[in-house]
Amino acid sequence: MSNQLIRFLDTNNEVKVGIRSADSNIASLIPTESMASLLALSLSELLSVVETALASGATSEIHYLLPPVDQLTEVWAAGVTYKRSRAAREEESDHSDVYSRVYEAARPELFFKSVAWRVVGHGEPIGVRADSTINAPEPELALVTNAAGEIVGVTICDDVSSRNIEGENPLYLPQAKVYLGSAAVGPGIVPIWEIEDIYALDISVKVERAGEIIWGGTTSTHEMHRKFEELVGYLFMNMSFPQGAILSTGTGLVPNMDFNLSPGDLVAVEIASIGSLENRVISASQENFGWLTNNLTRRAH
Repeated sequence: MSNQLIRFLDTNNEVKVGIRSADSNIASLIPTESMASLLALSLSELLSVVETALASGATSEIHYLLPPVDQLTEVWAAGVTYKRSRAAREEESDHSDVYSRVYEAARPELFFKSVAWRVVGHGEPIGVRADSTINAPEPELALVTNAAGEIVGVTICDDVSSRNIEGENPLYLPQAKVYLGSAAVGPGIVPIWEIEDIYALDISVKVERAGEIIWGGTTSTHEMHRKFEELVGYLFMNMSFPQGAILSTGTGLVPNMDFNLSPGDLVAVEIASIGSLENRVISASQENFGWLTNNLTRRAH
């Protein structure tokens, strides 16, 4: 397993940034207060910072893993980038021709997903809307870009979605995609120099309910319809991200329309060379997710 850049609480409940190998409970410390500050660096500068941290010998025990996104870094997402995603959108929608056209169009579908403080991480809960009857996880490779638009790393995103809300009308997309617990990212960021072939990463998902697997599947980034550099290019067109951005690249794994993600389910997304992102499902209410705003920096719920 590759090295990962992570945000975490140490044993004194202080927020730290570091780099760890695989699922180690010890991280090499990077002398910075935020992940966002690293995404303001160029790719070569980031490589130098990581190499220096690994050589320094300064380490810390990981008490609680935080999402690898903070401060001004935003999370965005792309849609209809896999053939399966196009088919699923057409199946759920009363306006299916919209998705056929965007799949073939030069301009991709891009949409805002989350501010940093609302993102949940590995082991934290994801949410489903009470006013939605068809909820689904969307396991995706997420690109991590710096302020200059360079792809500096990759991570995992579960772009949790309310399928029937978007299906009623494409203009309802923000309500189907942006709500409490809809954006899970983690467990960490694998630097791009650790990835041998970004277009040959196996992606798998499993949903467990009452101890049984009720849905799962596998795909590969080889099935992507678009190039990653193309998606980033459109994201940065007439936009600035002074502390970088995370761009989730769409899913090739979508359950049938009779599947509904429900409170109590456990969703596990795994991507080769990156790791596993696991989240338990709860209702997306302010009561359940109030802990996100209790403390925007140190978030143990």
